[in-house]
Amino acid sequence: MTNPPDTGLTRRALLAAAGVGTAAVAAGPVLAPSAQAATPDPGPFGGGDPLTTPRVAGLHLQFGADAAHEVVVSWHSLQPVRHPRVLVARTGRALVDPWPARTTSYTDGKSGQVVYAHHARIPRLHADTDYTYAAVHDGAEPELGTFRTAPRGRAAFTFTSFGDQGTPTLGKRYVPPAGVEIANPPFVNDNLGSPAAGDTTAGVERVEPLFHLFNGDLCYANLATDRVRTWSDFWENNTRSARNRPWMPSAGNHEDEKGNGPIGYSAYQTYFSVPSASGQDETTRGLWYSFTVGGVRVISLNNDDVCYQDGGDNYVRGYSAGAQKAWLEKELQAARSDRDVDWIVVCMHQVAISTADMFNGADLGVRQEWVPLFDRYGVDLVVCGHEHHYERSHPVRGQVSNPTLTPVPRSTRTDVIDTTQGTVHMVLGGGGTSAPSNQLFFDPPQCRVITSVGPVNPATGKRPPVYVVEDAPWSAVRDAAHSYGFAAFAVDPGTRDGGVTSIEVTYYDVTGPYGQLEVFERFTLRRPRSDARHPHP
Repeated sequence: MTNPPDTGLTRRALLAAAGVGTAAVAAGPVLAPSAQAATPDPGPFGGGDPLTTPRVAGLHLQFGADAAHEVVVSWHSLQPVRHPRVLVARTGRALVDPWPARTTSYTDGKSGQVVYAHHARIPRLHADTDYTYAAVHDGAEPELGTFRTAPRGRAAFTFTSFGDQGTPTLGKRYVPPAGVEIANPPFVNDNLGSPAAGDTTAGVERVEPLFHLFNGDLCYANLATDRVRTWSDFWENNTRSARNRPWMPSAGNHEDEKGNGPIGYSAYQTYFSVPSASGQDETTRGLWYSFTVGGVRVISLNNDDVCYQDGGDNYVRGYSAGAQKAWLEKELQAARSDRDVDWIVVCMHQVAISTADMFNGADLGVRQEWVPLFDRYGVDLVVCGHEHHYERSHPVRGQVSNPTLTPVPRSTRTDVIDTTQGTVHMVLGGGGTSAPSNQLFFDPPQCRVITSVGPVNPATGKRPPVYVVEDAPWSAVRDAAHSYGFAAFAVDPGTRDGGVTSIEVTYYDVTGPYGQLEVFERFTLRRPRSDARHPHP
Protein backbone atom coordinates (compact mmCIF):
# COMPACT_ATOMS: atom_id res chain seq x y z
CA MET A 1 0.00 0.00 0.00
CA THR A 2 1.61 3.24 -1.17
CA ASN A 3 0.82 6.53 0.48
CA PRO A 4 -0.60 9.00 -2.05
CA PRO A 5 1.42 12.09 -2.91
CA ASP A 6 1.02 15.05 -0.59
CA THR A 7 -0.45 18.01 -2.48
CA GLY A 8 1.13 20.41 -0.01
CA LEU A 9 -2.21 21.55 1.36
CA THR A 10 -2.05 19.32 4.41
CA ARG A 11 1.56 20.07 5.26
CA ARG A 12 1.05 23.82 5.02
CA ALA A 13 -2.15 23.66 7.04
CA LEU A 14 -0.58 21.57 9.79
CA LEU A 15 2.49 23.75 10.09
CA ALA A 16 0.38 26.88 10.07
CA ALA A 17 -1.83 25.48 12.81
CA ALA A 18 1.15 24.40 14.87
CA GLY A 19 3.25 27.51 14.38
CA VAL A 20 0.78 30.35 14.11
CA GLY A 21 -2.11 29.17 16.23
CA THR A 22 -4.91 29.45 13.70
CA ALA A 23 -6.32 26.25 12.28
CA ALA A 24 -7.56 26.32 8.72
CA VAL A 25 -11.25 26.97 8.23
CA ALA A 26 -13.50 24.94 5.95
CA ALA A 27 -17.20 24.74 5.28
CA GLY A 28 -17.65 21.54 7.31
CA PRO A 29 -15.47 19.41 9.57
CA VAL A 30 -13.68 16.42 8.13
CA LEU A 31 -13.20 15.08 11.65
CA ALA A 32 -15.41 15.64 14.64
CA PRO A 33 -13.58 18.50 16.41
CA SER A 34 -12.07 17.86 19.80
CA ALA A 35 -12.79 19.92 22.88
CA GLN A 36 -9.78 22.11 22.05
CA ALA A 37 -10.85 22.83 18.49
CA ALA A 38 -12.39 26.22 19.33
CA THR A 39 -9.43 27.36 21.43
CA PRO A 40 -6.61 29.20 19.66
CA ASP A 41 -3.53 26.99 19.57
CA PRO A 42 -0.50 28.74 21.13
CA GLY A 43 1.80 26.98 18.63
CA PRO A 44 5.06 25.23 19.37
CA PHE A 45 6.80 28.37 20.56
CA GLY A 46 4.04 29.51 22.87
CA GLY A 47 5.27 29.45 26.46
CA GLY A 48 8.42 27.43 25.78
CA ASP A 49 12.10 27.93 25.01
CA PRO A 50 13.11 25.85 21.99
CA LEU A 51 16.69 25.60 23.34
CA THR A 52 15.60 23.90 26.55
CA THR A 53 12.41 22.16 25.47
CA PRO A 54 12.75 18.46 24.57
CA ARG A 55 12.01 17.66 20.95
CA VAL A 56 9.29 15.32 19.73
CA ALA A 57 11.24 12.04 19.89
CA GLY A 58 10.41 8.53 18.75
CA LEU A 59 7.20 9.38 16.91
CA HIS A 60 5.16 6.22 16.28
CA LEU A 61 1.65 4.90 15.71
CA GLN A 62 -0.61 2.20 17.07
CA PHE A 63 -4.07 1.11 15.97
CA GLY A 64 -6.96 1.26 18.37
CA ALA A 65 -9.21 -1.77 18.86
CA ASP A 66 -11.26 -0.53 15.88
CA ALA A 67 -8.41 -0.03 13.41
CA ALA A 68 -10.74 1.45 10.80
CA HIS A 69 -11.61 4.44 12.96
CA GLU A 70 -8.97 4.91 15.68
CA VAL A 71 -5.21 5.51 15.73
CA VAL A 72 -2.93 6.49 18.62
CA VAL A 73 -0.01 8.85 17.95
CA SER A 74 2.83 8.54 20.47
CA TRP A 75 6.19 10.11 21.27
CA HIS A 76 8.38 10.56 24.33
CA SER A 77 10.63 12.97 26.19
CA LEU A 78 13.01 12.97 29.14
CA GLN A 79 11.42 16.07 30.67
CA PRO A 80 7.82 17.09 31.31
CA VAL A 81 6.26 19.03 28.43
CA ARG A 82 3.41 21.49 28.14
CA HIS A 83 0.33 21.05 25.98
CA PRO A 84 1.24 17.90 24.03
CA ARG A 85 -1.16 17.48 21.11
CA VAL A 86 -1.56 16.14 17.61
CA LEU A 87 -2.96 18.04 14.65
CA VAL A 88 -4.66 15.80 12.08
CA ALA A 89 -6.03 16.34 8.59
CA ARG A 90 -7.11 14.14 5.73
CA THR A 91 -4.21 14.07 3.30
CA GLY A 92 -4.46 16.82 0.71
CA ARG A 93 -7.02 18.86 2.64
CA ALA A 94 -6.65 22.02 4.65
CA LEU A 95 -8.92 21.47 7.65
CA VAL A 96 -6.92 20.64 10.79
CA ASP A 97 -8.31 19.13 13.96
CA PRO A 98 -6.29 19.18 17.22
CA TRP A 99 -6.36 16.32 19.72
CA PRO A 100 -4.74 16.41 23.17
CA ALA A 101 -2.16 13.83 24.22
CA ARG A 102 -2.21 12.04 27.55
CA THR A 103 1.16 11.83 29.33
CA THR A 104 2.33 8.79 31.25
CA SER A 105 5.76 7.99 32.66
CA TYR A 106 8.05 5.44 34.26
CA THR A 107 11.29 5.74 36.23
CA ASP A 108 14.05 3.50 34.94
CA GLY A 109 15.05 1.25 37.83
CA LYS A 110 18.71 1.23 36.80
CA SER A 111 19.48 4.89 36.10
CA GLY A 112 16.68 6.69 37.93
CA GLN A 113 15.83 8.57 34.72
CA VAL A 114 12.16 9.47 34.31
CA VAL A 115 10.78 8.89 30.81
CA TYR A 116 7.57 10.63 29.73
CA ALA A 117 5.43 9.24 26.91
CA HIS A 118 2.67 11.22 25.23
CA HIS A 119 -0.24 9.38 23.58
CA ALA A 120 -2.90 11.14 21.52
CA ARG A 121 -5.91 8.96 20.77
CA ILE A 122 -7.48 10.02 17.47
CA PRO A 123 -11.05 8.63 17.24
CA ARG A 124 -13.84 8.86 14.67
CA LEU A 125 -11.55 8.63 11.65
CA HIS A 126 -12.82 7.59 8.23
CA ALA A 127 -12.08 3.99 7.25
CA ASP A 128 -9.53 3.22 4.54
CA THR A 129 -8.43 6.85 4.39
CA ASP A 130 -5.06 8.62 4.32
CA TYR A 131 -4.21 11.22 6.96
CA THR A 132 -1.33 13.56 7.62
CA TYR A 133 -0.57 14.70 11.14
CA ALA A 134 1.83 16.78 13.24
CA ALA A 135 2.86 15.95 16.82
CA VAL A 136 3.94 18.91 18.91
CA HIS A 137 4.26 20.30 22.42
CA ASP A 138 5.00 23.84 23.53
CA GLY A 139 8.49 24.97 22.59
CA ALA A 140 9.18 22.08 20.19
CA GLU A 141 9.28 21.87 16.43
CA PRO A 142 6.36 19.80 15.13
CA GLU A 143 7.13 16.35 13.70
CA LEU A 144 4.99 15.20 10.79
CA GLY A 145 3.84 11.75 9.73
CA THR A 146 1.15 10.00 7.74
CA PHE A 147 -1.10 7.00 8.24
CA ARG A 148 -3.88 5.09 6.55
CA THR A 149 -6.77 3.74 8.55
CA ALA A 150 -7.80 0.13 8.13
CA PRO A 151 -10.60 -0.83 5.76
CA ARG A 152 -14.07 -1.38 7.16
CA GLY A 153 -15.05 -4.90 6.27
CA ARG A 154 -13.21 -7.31 4.00
CA ALA A 155 -10.59 -5.76 1.75
CA ALA A 156 -7.13 -6.40 0.35
CA PHE A 157 -4.16 -5.14 2.37
CA THR A 158 -0.63 -6.13 3.36
CA PHE A 159 1.03 -6.38 6.76
CA THR A 160 4.57 -7.39 7.72
CA SER A 161 6.19 -9.07 10.72
CA PHE A 162 9.53 -9.73 12.38
CA GLY A 163 10.92 -10.03 15.90
CA ASP A 164 14.25 -9.76 17.73
CA GLN A 165 15.67 -6.53 16.37
CA GLY A 166 17.98 -4.66 18.74
CA THR A 167 19.50 -1.40 17.53
CA PRO A 168 22.10 -0.50 14.89
CA THR A 169 23.91 1.81 17.32
CA LEU A 170 26.88 1.45 19.66
CA GLY A 171 26.02 1.76 23.32
CA LYS A 172 29.15 1.62 25.44
CA ARG A 173 32.92 1.68 25.43
CA TYR A 174 34.66 -1.66 25.06
CA VAL A 175 36.15 -2.87 28.36
CA PRO A 176 39.39 -4.77 27.67
CA PRO A 177 40.36 -7.85 29.69
CA ALA A 178 42.29 -7.37 32.93
CA GLY A 179 45.89 -6.43 32.26
CA VAL A 180 45.21 -5.16 28.73
CA GLU A 181 45.44 -1.44 28.08
CA ILE A 182 43.81 0.27 25.10
CA ALA A 183 44.48 3.98 24.67
CA ASN A 184 41.17 4.74 22.95
CA PRO A 185 38.81 1.78 23.40
CA PRO A 186 36.11 1.59 20.72
CA PHE A 187 32.39 1.78 21.24
CA VAL A 188 30.51 -1.54 20.96
CA ASN A 189 26.90 -2.65 20.83
CA ASP A 190 25.88 -4.01 24.24
CA ASN A 191 22.28 -5.00 23.51
CA LEU A 192 22.60 -7.73 20.85
CA GLY A 193 22.04 -5.25 18.02
CA SER A 194 23.77 -5.03 14.66
CA PRO A 195 23.71 -2.88 11.49
CA ALA A 196 21.02 -5.25 10.19
CA ALA A 197 18.64 -3.79 12.79
CA GLY A 198 18.56 -0.68 10.62
CA ASP A 199 18.37 -2.60 7.35
CA THR A 200 15.20 -4.47 8.36
CA THR A 201 13.35 -1.23 9.12
CA ALA A 202 14.31 0.09 5.70
CA GLY A 203 13.12 -3.16 4.17
CA VAL A 204 9.70 -2.88 5.79
CA GLU A 205 9.34 0.61 4.34
CA ARG A 206 10.04 -0.70 0.86
CA VAL A 207 7.03 -3.00 1.18
CA GLU A 208 4.85 -0.18 2.60
CA PRO A 209 2.51 -2.38 4.68
CA LEU A 210 -0.64 -1.11 6.31
CA PHE A 211 0.83 -2.17 9.66
CA HIS A 212 3.73 -4.16 11.12
CA LEU A 213 3.59 -6.90 13.77
CA PHE A 214 6.62 -6.86 16.06
CA ASN A 215 7.04 -10.25 17.71
CA GLY A 216 8.91 -9.31 20.86
CA ASP A 217 12.52 -8.67 21.98
CA LEU A 218 12.30 -5.20 20.55
CA CYS A 219 15.61 -3.64 21.58
CA TYR A 220 17.09 -5.84 24.37
CA ALA A 221 17.29 -2.83 26.66
CA ASN A 222 17.48 -5.10 29.70
CA LEU A 223 20.98 -6.14 28.55
CA ALA A 224 22.24 -2.62 27.94
CA THR A 225 24.48 -0.42 30.04
CA ASP A 226 22.11 2.51 29.45
CA ARG A 227 18.59 1.18 29.05
CA VAL A 228 16.98 4.55 28.37
CA ARG A 229 19.50 5.35 25.62
CA THR A 230 18.86 1.93 24.08
CA TRP A 231 15.13 2.58 23.90
CA SER A 232 15.93 5.99 22.41
CA ASP A 233 18.18 4.39 19.78
CA PHE A 234 15.42 1.89 19.01
CA TRP A 235 12.88 4.63 18.38
CA GLU A 236 15.30 6.80 16.41
CA ASN A 237 15.80 3.84 14.07
CA ASN A 238 12.18 2.74 13.78
CA THR A 239 10.36 6.07 13.66
CA ARG A 240 11.35 6.07 9.98
CA SER A 241 8.59 3.49 9.52
CA ALA A 242 6.50 3.60 12.71
CA ARG A 243 5.47 7.25 12.21
CA ASN A 244 3.77 6.26 8.95
CA ARG A 245 2.19 2.90 9.86
CA PRO A 246 1.31 1.27 13.19
CA TRP A 247 3.94 -1.04 14.68
CA MET A 248 1.90 -3.39 16.86
CA PRO A 249 4.07 -5.24 19.40
CA SER A 250 4.07 -8.25 21.64
CA ALA A 251 6.30 -8.19 24.71
CA GLY A 252 9.23 -10.61 24.72
CA ASN A 253 11.43 -11.81 27.56
CA HIS A 254 13.91 -8.97 26.98
CA GLU A 255 11.17 -6.38 27.59
CA ASP A 256 11.26 -7.60 31.21
CA GLU A 257 13.63 -5.10 32.87
CA LYS A 258 14.77 -5.32 36.47
CA GLY A 259 13.32 -2.60 38.67
CA ASN A 260 10.83 -1.37 36.07
CA GLY A 261 7.55 -2.11 37.77
CA PRO A 262 6.35 -5.14 39.75
CA ILE A 263 7.07 -7.61 36.92
CA GLY A 264 9.49 -5.55 34.81
CA TYR A 265 7.44 -4.30 31.86
CA SER A 266 6.95 -0.62 32.77
CA ALA A 267 9.13 0.71 29.94
CA TYR A 268 7.27 -1.33 27.32
CA GLN A 269 3.91 -0.38 28.83
CA THR A 270 4.83 3.32 28.84
CA TYR A 271 6.17 3.61 25.28
CA PHE A 272 3.19 1.78 23.73
CA SER A 273 -0.52 2.50 23.96
CA VAL A 274 -2.35 -0.58 22.69
CA PRO A 275 -6.05 -1.51 22.86
CA SER A 276 -7.34 -2.31 26.32
CA ALA A 277 -8.28 -5.88 27.26
CA SER A 278 -10.28 -7.50 30.02
CA GLY A 279 -8.61 -9.24 32.94
CA GLN A 280 -5.81 -6.68 33.23
CA ASP A 281 -4.79 -4.48 36.13
CA GLU A 282 -2.17 -1.74 36.31
CA THR A 283 0.61 -4.33 36.54
CA THR A 284 -0.53 -6.29 33.46
CA ARG A 285 -1.93 -3.39 31.41
CA GLY A 286 -1.16 -3.69 27.71
CA LEU A 287 0.48 -7.12 27.87
CA TRP A 288 -2.24 -8.78 25.81
CA TYR A 289 -4.70 -7.21 23.38
CA SER A 290 -6.44 -7.64 20.02
CA PHE A 291 -7.54 -5.59 17.04
CA THR A 292 -9.31 -6.25 13.76
CA VAL A 293 -8.30 -5.17 10.26
CA GLY A 294 -10.67 -6.13 7.46
CA GLY A 295 -11.38 -9.83 7.85
CA VAL A 296 -8.32 -10.46 10.05
CA ARG A 297 -8.41 -10.60 13.85
CA VAL A 298 -4.94 -10.10 15.36
CA ILE A 299 -4.32 -11.32 18.91
CA SER A 300 -1.13 -10.31 20.73
CA LEU A 301 0.03 -12.40 23.69
CA ASN A 302 2.74 -12.18 26.33
CA ASN A 303 4.20 -15.68 26.55
CA ASP A 304 6.30 -15.10 29.68
CA ASP A 305 3.06 -15.79 31.53
CA VAL A 306 3.16 -19.46 30.46
CA CYS A 307 6.79 -20.19 29.51
CA TYR A 308 9.11 -22.31 31.62
CA GLN A 309 12.25 -20.63 30.33
CA ASP A 310 13.83 -18.06 32.66
CA GLY A 311 14.67 -15.50 29.99
CA GLY A 312 14.00 -12.03 31.37
CA ASP A 313 15.18 -10.03 34.36
CA ASN A 314 12.37 -11.50 36.48
CA TYR A 315 10.91 -15.00 36.48
CA VAL A 316 7.23 -14.22 36.00
CA ARG A 317 5.67 -17.51 34.86
CA GLY A 318 2.03 -17.49 35.98
CA TYR A 319 1.95 -13.74 36.66
CA SER A 320 -1.63 -13.28 35.38
CA ALA A 321 -3.03 -16.18 37.48
CA GLY A 322 -4.91 -17.41 34.44
CA ALA A 323 -6.43 -14.08 33.41
CA GLN A 324 -4.61 -13.94 30.08
CA LYS A 325 -5.66 -17.49 29.17
CA ALA A 326 -9.30 -16.80 30.06
CA TRP A 327 -9.23 -13.65 27.92
CA LEU A 328 -7.56 -15.53 25.05
CA GLU A 329 -10.22 -18.24 24.98
CA LYS A 330 -13.02 -15.67 24.90
CA GLU A 331 -11.26 -13.77 22.10
CA LEU A 332 -10.75 -16.90 20.03
CA GLN A 333 -14.31 -18.05 20.54
CA ALA A 334 -15.68 -14.65 19.55
CA ALA A 335 -13.43 -14.38 16.51
CA ARG A 336 -14.24 -17.83 15.17
CA SER A 337 -17.98 -17.26 15.59
CA ASP A 338 -17.85 -13.82 13.90
CA ARG A 339 -19.07 -13.99 10.29
CA ASP A 340 -17.05 -10.84 9.50
CA VAL A 341 -13.75 -12.44 10.59
CA ASP A 342 -12.04 -14.96 8.33
CA TRP A 343 -8.50 -15.11 9.68
CA ILE A 344 -7.14 -15.42 13.22
CA VAL A 345 -3.49 -14.37 13.51
CA VAL A 346 -1.63 -14.65 16.81
CA CYS A 347 1.46 -12.50 17.44
CA MET A 348 3.67 -13.68 20.32
CA HIS A 349 7.35 -14.08 21.20
CA GLN A 350 8.46 -17.52 22.45
CA VAL A 351 7.85 -20.47 20.18
CA ALA A 352 6.09 -23.82 20.01
CA ILE A 353 8.41 -25.00 17.23
CA SER A 354 12.13 -24.60 16.40
CA THR A 355 14.77 -26.81 14.82
CA ALA A 356 17.79 -24.80 16.02
CA ASP A 357 20.24 -26.66 18.27
CA MET A 358 22.01 -25.02 21.23
CA PHE A 359 19.71 -22.00 21.24
CA ASN A 360 16.49 -21.21 23.16
CA GLY A 361 14.36 -24.04 21.87
CA ALA A 362 10.60 -24.52 21.96
CA ASP A 363 8.78 -24.13 25.27
CA LEU A 364 6.48 -26.81 26.66
CA GLY A 365 4.52 -24.12 28.48
CA VAL A 366 3.34 -22.67 25.15
CA ARG A 367 2.35 -26.15 23.98
CA GLN A 368 0.47 -26.83 27.21
CA GLU A 369 -1.39 -23.54 27.57
CA TRP A 370 -1.82 -21.91 24.15
CA VAL A 371 -1.60 -24.62 21.47
CA PRO A 372 -4.73 -26.57 22.59
CA LEU A 373 -6.70 -23.30 22.32
CA PHE A 374 -5.22 -22.64 18.88
CA ASP A 375 -6.38 -26.11 17.85
CA ARG A 376 -9.84 -25.81 19.39
CA TYR A 377 -10.67 -22.50 17.72
CA GLY A 378 -8.84 -22.97 14.44
CA VAL A 379 -6.13 -20.31 14.65
CA ASP A 380 -4.73 -19.91 11.14
CA LEU A 381 -1.31 -18.35 11.71
CA VAL A 382 1.08 -17.78 14.60
CA VAL A 383 4.02 -15.36 14.13
CA CYS A 384 6.84 -15.51 16.69
CA GLY A 385 10.42 -14.48 17.33
CA HIS A 386 12.76 -15.70 20.10
CA GLU A 387 14.72 -18.02 17.80
CA HIS A 388 16.89 -15.80 15.60
CA HIS A 389 16.17 -17.32 12.21
CA TYR A 390 13.35 -18.06 9.79
CA GLU A 391 11.39 -21.26 9.62
CA ARG A 392 7.79 -22.40 9.36
CA SER A 393 5.77 -25.45 10.23
CA HIS A 394 3.37 -27.54 8.28
CA PRO A 395 -0.23 -26.93 9.41
CA VAL A 396 -0.42 -28.63 12.80
CA ARG A 397 -3.39 -29.74 14.86
CA GLY A 398 -3.38 -32.07 17.85
CA GLN A 399 -0.46 -33.26 19.95
CA VAL A 400 1.29 -36.56 20.51
CA SER A 401 0.85 -37.93 24.05
CA ASN A 402 4.53 -37.73 24.92
CA PRO A 403 6.61 -35.60 27.32
CA THR A 404 6.98 -32.79 24.75
CA LEU A 405 3.42 -32.78 23.35
CA THR A 406 4.81 -32.88 19.81
CA PRO A 407 2.50 -31.03 17.35
CA VAL A 408 0.97 -33.25 14.68
CA PRO A 409 1.30 -32.17 11.02
CA ARG A 410 -1.94 -32.52 9.03
CA SER A 411 -0.51 -31.88 5.56
CA THR A 412 2.98 -31.76 4.06
CA ARG A 413 2.19 -29.55 1.09
CA THR A 414 4.33 -26.39 1.28
CA ASP A 415 3.09 -24.18 -1.57
CA VAL A 416 -0.66 -23.89 -0.86
CA ILE A 417 -1.90 -24.57 2.66
CA ASP A 418 -5.47 -25.04 3.85
CA THR A 419 -5.45 -23.58 7.35
CA THR A 420 -8.67 -25.34 8.27
CA GLN A 421 -6.42 -28.40 8.56
CA GLY A 422 -4.13 -26.80 11.11
CA THR A 423 -2.19 -23.78 12.34
CA VAL A 424 0.96 -22.60 10.56
CA HIS A 425 3.65 -21.43 12.99
CA MET A 426 6.27 -19.01 11.66
CA VAL A 427 9.53 -18.15 13.42
CA LEU A 428 10.49 -14.62 12.31
CA GLY A 429 13.40 -13.80 14.60
CA GLY A 430 15.69 -12.20 12.01
CA GLY A 431 14.92 -8.56 12.84
CA GLY A 432 18.56 -7.58 13.37
CA THR A 433 20.06 -9.23 16.45
CA SER A 434 23.80 -9.92 16.38
CA ALA A 435 23.24 -13.50 17.60
CA PRO A 436 21.53 -15.31 14.69
CA SER A 437 20.64 -18.99 14.96
CA ASN A 438 20.26 -19.97 11.29
CA GLN A 439 23.58 -21.85 11.33
CA LEU A 440 22.45 -24.06 14.23
CA PHE A 441 19.78 -26.18 12.55
CA PHE A 442 19.51 -29.86 13.38
CA ASP A 443 19.96 -32.01 10.28
CA PRO A 444 17.66 -33.88 9.95
CA PRO A 445 15.21 -31.62 11.78
CA GLN A 446 14.81 -32.09 15.51
CA CYS A 447 13.63 -29.84 18.31
CA ARG A 448 14.90 -29.15 21.81
CA VAL A 449 11.91 -28.51 24.04
CA ILE A 450 12.19 -26.84 27.44
CA THR A 451 10.07 -29.06 29.68
CA SER A 452 10.97 -27.52 33.07
CA VAL A 453 13.65 -25.51 34.83
CA GLY A 454 16.10 -26.44 37.54
CA PRO A 455 16.84 -24.62 40.81
CA VAL A 456 18.34 -21.14 40.67
CA ASN A 457 22.04 -21.13 39.78
CA PRO A 458 23.73 -18.86 42.37
CA ALA A 459 26.34 -17.78 39.82
CA THR A 460 23.82 -16.52 37.26
CA GLY A 461 20.66 -16.02 39.29
CA LYS A 462 18.82 -18.01 36.60
CA ARG A 463 16.86 -21.25 36.54
CA PRO A 464 18.59 -23.51 33.99
CA PRO A 465 16.33 -25.06 31.34
CA VAL A 466 15.72 -28.80 31.22
CA TYR A 467 15.54 -30.00 27.61
CA VAL A 468 14.03 -33.02 25.89
CA VAL A 469 14.90 -33.57 22.21
CA GLU A 470 12.14 -34.71 19.84
CA ASP A 471 11.87 -35.47 16.14
CA ALA A 472 10.27 -32.65 14.16
CA PRO A 473 7.87 -34.04 11.56
CA TRP A 474 6.10 -30.67 11.67
CA SER A 475 9.13 -28.86 10.17
CA ALA A 476 8.34 -27.52 6.68
CA VAL A 477 10.78 -24.81 5.47
CA ARG A 478 13.79 -23.06 7.03
CA ASP A 479 16.37 -20.54 5.84
CA ALA A 480 19.92 -21.60 6.67
CA ALA A 481 21.64 -19.22 4.25
CA HIS A 482 20.55 -15.81 5.54
CA SER A 483 20.26 -14.43 9.06
CA TYR A 484 18.00 -11.41 8.60
CA GLY A 485 14.59 -10.83 7.07
CA PHE A 486 10.86 -10.46 7.56
CA ALA A 487 7.58 -11.75 6.17
CA ALA A 488 4.93 -9.85 4.22
CA PHE A 489 1.32 -11.03 4.21
CA ALA A 490 -0.91 -9.92 1.31
CA VAL A 491 -4.54 -10.55 2.25
CA ASP A 492 -6.99 -11.28 -0.58
CA PRO A 493 -10.54 -11.31 0.79
CA GLY A 494 -11.90 -13.25 -2.17
CA THR A 495 -15.60 -13.09 -2.92
CA ARG A 496 -18.57 -14.45 -1.08
CA ASP A 497 -19.66 -16.25 -4.22
CA GLY A 498 -16.27 -17.93 -4.55
CA GLY A 499 -16.21 -18.56 -0.85
CA VAL A 500 -12.42 -18.65 -0.42
CA THR A 501 -10.00 -16.08 0.99
CA SER A 502 -6.21 -16.27 0.82
CA ILE A 503 -3.02 -14.73 2.16
CA GLU A 504 0.07 -14.74 -0.06
CA VAL A 505 3.09 -14.91 2.24
CA THR A 506 6.50 -13.70 1.06
CA TYR A 507 9.58 -14.12 3.20
CA TYR A 508 12.24 -11.55 2.29
CA ASP A 509 15.91 -11.90 3.11
CA VAL A 510 17.28 -8.45 3.97
CA THR A 511 20.68 -8.35 2.33
CA GLY A 512 22.20 -4.94 3.02
CA PRO A 513 21.84 -1.22 3.72
CA TYR A 514 18.74 0.65 2.56
CA GLY A 515 16.72 -2.53 2.95
CA GLN A 516 17.79 -4.48 -0.13
CA LEU A 517 15.48 -7.47 -0.41
CA GLU A 518 15.66 -10.92 -1.96
CA VAL A 519 12.70 -13.28 -1.97
CA PHE A 520 13.49 -16.48 -0.09
CA GLU A 521 10.10 -18.10 -0.59
CA ARG A 522 6.44 -17.51 -1.35
CA PHE A 523 3.49 -19.63 -0.34
CA THR A 524 -0.27 -19.22 0.03
CA LEU A 525 -2.61 -19.74 2.95
CA ARG A 526 -6.23 -20.45 2.04
CA ARG A 527 -9.46 -20.95 3.94
CA PRO A 528 -13.23 -20.59 3.33
CA ARG A 529 -14.69 -17.19 4.08
CA SER A 530 -16.73 -17.30 7.26
CA ASP A 531 -19.72 -15.71 5.56
CA ALA A 532 -19.58 -18.35 2.83
CA ARG A 533 -19.60 -21.15 5.39
CA HIS A 534 -22.42 -19.49 7.33
CA PRO A 535 -24.44 -17.46 4.80
CA HIS A 536 -26.57 -14.59 5.95
CA PRO A 537 -30.29 -15.38 5.85
